[in-house]
Amino acid sequence: CTPMDKPATAAGYSLDWLEHARGACLYVATVLGDLLLEDLVVVGGLVPSLIIAQDPPEEGVSLHPGTMDLDLGLSVGVLDGARYAEIAKRLRESGFEVTENQAGNRVLQTWRVRGGEGRETTVDFLIAPSSVDDQANRIKHLEADFGAVVTPGLELAFKDRIVVTMDGRTIMGEAAVRDVPVCGPGAFVVLKALAFRSRGQPKDAFDLYYTLRNFADGLDGISDRVKSLMPDDQVTQAMEILRADFHTAEALGPVRAARFNGNEADDPFRADVVGFVAELLGKIDG
Repeated sequence: CTPMDKPATAAGYSLDWLEHARGACLYVATVLGDLLLEDLVVVGGLVPSLIIAQDPPEEGVSLHPGTMDLDLGLSVGVLDGARYAEIAKRLRESGFEVTENQAGNRVLQTWRVRGGEGRETTVDFLIAPSSVDDQANRIKHLEADFGAVVTPGLELAFKDRIVVTMDGRTIMGEAAVRDVPVCGPGAFVVLKALAFRSRGQPKDAFDLYYTLRNFADGLDGISDRVKSLMPDDQVTQAMEILRADFHTAEALGPVRAARFNGNEADDPFRADVVGFVAELLGKIDG
């Protein structure tokens, strides 16, 4: 299985791929250094395994299935003084290059790098809309070979961030310790709800539930973080999506979360998803 072939269920993911994604994240952190804390934030499927203890997991917490790639959010601040050019320059000098699709066209928002064992990892770049011309899910061109997917709500990941100390090995086999800014659980729930409405992926529903169930500060901590992002149109929309798509065990969200977990007919699991979402909404509305 390659990083581009994303499995349909949790069983298709492996600890080996998760460790490789973490190694890619740590490698990026060593390359970008001073630019990282100001201009980037880790988003996407790697987030739960970074903000929820995995090694060892806390009592009652199951390991997150992980991810096969790395998603990095760029702040709109990189547009000031073309700081994105320095980011791209450092990545190129460190072995990163833009990918190509099957038709041979460059995919500006997805770069790849080969680790010490020759295994390839991809990094996807996202950026919040910075003008009325920026359309959701379109590519914002930053340089000839560098772009980012326009992602409404991404700016919330910079408002709700957790700086995580990563201690391990980069994909090049180097031992390193770096502080990495990671999307906090409040913004993560908002972004996953928006992503679920946009593309309906079972893993988005599962990641949302996993975070609600397992974040150390509980639903009180997550609801406080969500409320700190208000008022915001994207937050309002995300809460409406949770009400519409996660309100019963037969609704789209719980069914697809259970499907990703390996058993779409798992009634207790689906009920658990409904319960956690309902409790979060109650705390936010209360």
